[in-house]
Amino acid sequence: MNASAELFAAPPPMPPTLPAPVRAPGVGEAIGLLALYFALQLAVGFTAGSLVGLVVGMRIGFAHDGARGSSDHTMSALQAALSNPDLRTGVTAATLLIAASVTLWIVHRRWPRQWRLGSAWQGFGFAPSAGAAFYAAALALGVGVPIIGGMLTHLLAGSHPVTQSIAQMGQSASLSGRLVLALSAVTLGPLVEETLFRGVLFSSLLGFRRAPAMATAGNTRIALAMGLSALLFGMVHLPDLGWRWYAVPNLALLGLGCAWLRLKSGSLWPAVMAHGINNVLAVAGWFVVAHPPG
Repeated sequence: MNASAELFAAPPPMPPTLPAPVRAPGVGEAIGLLALYFALQLAVGFTAGSLVGLVVGMRIGFAHDGARGSSDHTMSALQAALSNPDLRTGVTAATLLIAASVTLWIVHRRWPRQWRLGSAWQGFGFAPSAGAAFYAAALALGVGVPIIGGMLTHLLAGSHPVTQSIAQMGQSASLSGRLVLALSAVTLGPLVEETLFRGVLFSSLLGFRRAPAMATAGNTRIALAMGLSALLFGMVHLPDLGWRWYAVPNLALLGLGCAWLRLKSGSLWPAVMAHGINNVLAVAGWFVVAHPPG
């Protein structure tokens, strides 16, 4: 009797299945991805510049073929062509497009589950923001940081010049060249940099968790994650700034504001918007310098 009862008894309940482990980025992997992005820019820029130089050199060589002193004429014409600011802006825009596209593809390919998760502890934030107030805050941040940060930079710089190489290039290019470069600087640049700094890196610094709570994460860890990601964001722009350290606090201030937006809004888009507005105000100076009012 007992044997038959045991035979027909319901099987014991199965233990609850745990969710599959999340393949989250570590800090080293996030920094490696940043290094890859900037290495791609160098490699693509060098390759594109070499190809453009080869094509231009061949065309100039054919045009001067057989002419007396054609070698000197060819070299002079090639140097003049390669120093053309419109050609340089075109190569720069193409380089940014290729490097950004490859980097974003790698992020999405490697961490597809984290791509659309809103929490900064769990994903990269390609999700709608929780409210319109965060976009208003992004607008205020994008406008306010260039003013406050600019005053801080000039205070630290004293009489030293403060400019970026991309700004110098934009000021010397034609209107169409500046438009191409400006469009890249206010769209692709903010998108890929916010993905890397406030998406992958910020999440890894916070400590990736399945179901975190802001109260248990620790204010110290949050502050360190915001500060380190913002500082690194400013420092990676040093080569473009001619290694002028006094320009870093301005960029770090923007990084802190974007990290706060990412953390509080549950979305990456307000940070992208603030970063883009900041760049819009920066590139507006190219047009003012080239075409001063009056």
